[in-house]
Amino acid sequence: MSKYAVIVVDMLNDFVTGALGCDRARAIVPAVANLLEAAREKGVPVIYCNDSHLKDIDHELKHWGNHAIRGTKGAEIIPELKAMPEDYIILKRRYSGFFQTDLQILLTELHVDTLIITGLHTHMCCRHTSADGYSYGYNIVCPRETTNAFTEEDYQSGLNYLKGVYGAEILPVEELIARF
Repeated sequence: MSKYAVIVVDMLNDFVTGALGCDRARAIVPAVANLLEAAREKGVPVIYCNDSHLKDIDHELKHWGNHAIRGTKGAEIIPELKAMPEDYIILKRRYSGFFQTDLQILLTELHVDTLIITGLHTHMCCRHTSADGYSYGYNIVCPRETTNAFTEEDYQSGLNYLKGVYGAEILPVEELIARF
């Protein structure tokens, strides 16, 4: 039996409505909220992996401009998906939720073997977090209604990459919830 953790990637104000706002991000909010509610009810850990950049310092800002600057409203989780006291928040300064963060040690201590990847962007931060997760030996699951990207092409290429390279299971969110 799998020991899951839900990874919520960059569902922050700046990614949904702010500096790097993505119209397609709104479409996934109900499915992510449904998944988080079901996970919490079944004791599945919920882990937010949030961009939290240092203004004018972080390398990623050179390419994307200022976004999700630590301590600003833009770096906060959107209200519809707010973290609960039992959830975990990992702050990241690069695309991957693993890169120089405490995510790996947290997952080890929670005895997780399968990551449920949700959030933004399927072809970037979700992809890089999945890559590192796969390299650490985690199984990857991606409920298709719970992730998105700037364009349909980016979204589909991200899902295809996760499936083709990491063997990620791409499935409807309700099918995954039934497994809890």
